[in-house]
Amino acid sequence: MRPRTVGEYVGQDHFFGEGKLLRRMLLADRLGSLIFYGPPGTGKTALAHVIAQHTCCRFRQLNAVSAGIKEVRELLEEARHALEADGQRTILFIDELHRFNRSQQDVLLPDVEEGRIILIGATTQNPFFAVNSPLLSRSTIFTLEPLSREHILLLLRRALSDTERGLGNLPIHAHDDALAFLAEMSDGDARRALNGLEVGVLSALPPSPPSPPAGEGSGVRGTPIEFTLQVAQDSIQRKALDYDPTGDGHYDLASAFIKSMRGSDPDAAIYWLARMLEAGEEPHFIARRLVILASEDVGNADPQALMLAAATLQAVEFVGLPECQLNLAQCVTYLATASKSNAATLAIGKARDDVKSGRTLAVPKHLRDAHYQGAKDFGHGEGYQYSHDFPGGHVQQDYLPEARTYYEPVDRGHEAVIRQRLAEWRRKPS
Repeated sequence: MRPRTVGEYVGQDHFFGEGKLLRRMLLADRLGSLIFYGPPGTGKTALAHVIAQHTCCRFRQLNAVSAGIKEVRELLEEARHALEADGQRTILFIDELHRFNRSQQDVLLPDVEEGRIILIGATTQNPFFAVNSPLLSRSTIFTLEPLSREHILLLLRRALSDTERGLGNLPIHAHDDALAFLAEMSDGDARRALNGLEVGVLSALPPSPPSPPAGEGSGVRGTPIEFTLQVAQDSIQRKALDYDPTGDGHYDLASAFIKSMRGSDPDAAIYWLARMLEAGEEPHFIARRLVILASEDVGNADPQALMLAAATLQAVEFVGLPECQLNLAQCVTYLATASKSNAATLAIGKARDDVKSGRTLAVPKHLRDAHYQGAKDFGHGEGYQYSHDFPGGHVQQDYLPEARTYYEPVDRGHEAVIRQRLAEWRRKPS
């Protein structure tokens, strides 16, 4: 069911819709090198084949999983000869481009740079990490998004009605809820949805009847195949989550998870937690992120946050999955709804900047260690005032040789109390 024409292609309207950039480039036959980046089943290879049908260029295809430098060099040589013989350029489509290492990608660079070939690369990995910078600078990157439910439903109904390449020759009664289920569970992956439809329909076919006697027709199409919700559920046993623990999915989910807690949205935070757990994320990674957030974004606005996060990390060690999801959920909802302050985070950042870029401040003599023999001869500890000897356990004295302000508590949660206390101390005469 791979599309053959521009009109048959479904999705990616943000760059291949009517009047959009790639469609204009294709219809004008003004293609440059392209990189298609997106999750599986969103139409990267299909789009390359549509381009192949609508261009005046020769089209050659490689898969980086199985191809080596030898095959690449042979195709590049062939492209040079074709350009010299009849002036026809070659489109070289490389699927799974990220599978090529840096040296293999470098082989492509001279021909791409000189315009002898038009490179179209397809990758599920972020091209800014997976593709050499010189190739990136000479290519236009198009990001493909998961297909919508409506797009998936359109493709499923097209497959059911297509008598040439689809299932249109079979007497199928597809229930709406069954198709809606496939569209939902495929997560925008057209290939997964079509595979589910094919498995469900073909597994429901009755045994082939005996051939009719010579001279007799084959009869009616037969009893309709009921493609029900139950059949659809059986054809996709479990939702497959697109998640690479070392790739973009890992970091994007972690980013959404942290930002949801920082933004005080417990529902979003729990959803991203569930996504990570269902995809197989390591719970220790999640717990460590909670310990960091407890200080980075909650801080002294709620001092209990760090204690709970540290306890959660310990609970994950003791309990493990699946039960530790309860500990993680408790901590996530607490952190998301806790009062927030990044005052401590800003304070250490400013102080370290001063240490790295400013003049190093000497320790005042009255604060220096006076516990060794001869310290008094240097004047160490002289004039130091012991805080507990004063009312309220506080005394004004210089703890830095120059006045600096790093910690500025916010007016939220427990930090509001700290802010008021600091203000009172600073009002006291020296």
